[in-house]
Formats: sequence, C-alpha cells, structure tokens
Amino acid sequence: MFVRSLAIGVSAAALMVGGAQAADLIIPTTPQPVYTAAGFDWEGLYAGVRLGGQFIGANAGQYAGASNSTTYGVIGAAVGVNFIPVDPVLLGIEVTGDYNWNSAAAVTSTSEFFANLRVGAIVTDNAMVYALGGVGISNDGVTSQGVYQLGGGVEFAVTDAVTVRGEVVGQGDFRSEVGDTFFESAKATVGVFYHF
Repeated sequence: MFVRSLAIGVSAAALMVGGAQAADLIIPTTPQPVYTAAGFDWEGLYAGVRLGGQFIGANAGQYAGASNSTTYGVIGAAVGVNFIPVDPVLLGIEVTGDYNWNSAAAVTSTSEFFANLRVGAIVTDNAMVYALGGVGISNDGVTSQGVYQLGGGVEFAVTDAVTVRGEVVGQGDFRSEVGDTFFESAKATVGVFYHF
C-alpha cells in the first residue's frame, strides 16, 4: 500500500511539473514597437543667410529710385517662425534684410527690409513649397521708399536642423509714375537656414 501511495504521489508531482513547464512555453509575448523616424520638423523658429541677384526692368518706372535696366548682387539674412495648423499646411511670419550692391559708378547700393507672410504645403517629409507676400522699405542712403513683394519658393531639409531654400519674388514700390508697372523688379535668392 505504501508503494502504491508513493507511486501515485510521484506521478502527480511529475504531472504538475510537466504542466507548469508547458504553461511557460505558451505565454504570449508583446512584440517590440518598430521605430520609424519622423520627417523634418518644419515648425518653430529659424534663421539663415542668403545670396542672389536683383534685376530691375527696362520700363520699371525707377523701382524705389533705382536706375532702370540695372542688376544688383544681393546678400541678406532672414529670421522667421513657422506654424502647422493642419497637416500639410504651413503658415509663417518672416523678416528679411538685404544689402543690394552694384559696381557701376552711377548706381548706388541699397538696403531692403521686408516683413513677409508665408503660406506653404509640406510636399514630402523633407520638402516644402510656399507662396510669400510682404511689405517693407528700400533705402539708398538718402531716401526711403515703401515697397512690396510677391513670390514663392521651395525649401529642402538636408539634416535634422538645416534647410536650403530657393526663392523668386517680384517687387514694386508704392509711388505712382508714368509707365509704372506692378512688378518693377525681380529678386532671386538661394539661402541656408537653421531651424531651432
């Protein structure tokens, strides 16, 4: 009887140990999430520098007092902030300052300062297109003239914080002259920007 009880006890213990090991084998596991890098963060403050050219038309009516049929070199800077109210729409406010120079003796250098509004669309994670409109002041060292600009550009992210931008705008002044056209000048620039 003792042997029989001992055999039943050993058998029961073996079944319980085997059942416990089997339960360990089928415990469900939660897979680790797969990390996917987010696209470039277009929102927030940015600052940068730009180079380009300004081209005043032959029949411009003297854009901001400058000579017609004149080409200027442009060096400048911009500071702005972007908001994304709803994906993929981007809204921005930007302030620019440019120094325009010309080597001709009869042509004076000018400075231009603009406050701009930008409306853009994020095309891919690293590319954006935008339209721009702004008002500002052009100063030739003697007089200042109110000016405006309308245009657009494209911007590409090259790192997590740096973008490059190409922009073309048409410009005009607020004074009225005979033969005055809406766009008296065109400015094309390429810039590098750091996003904070």
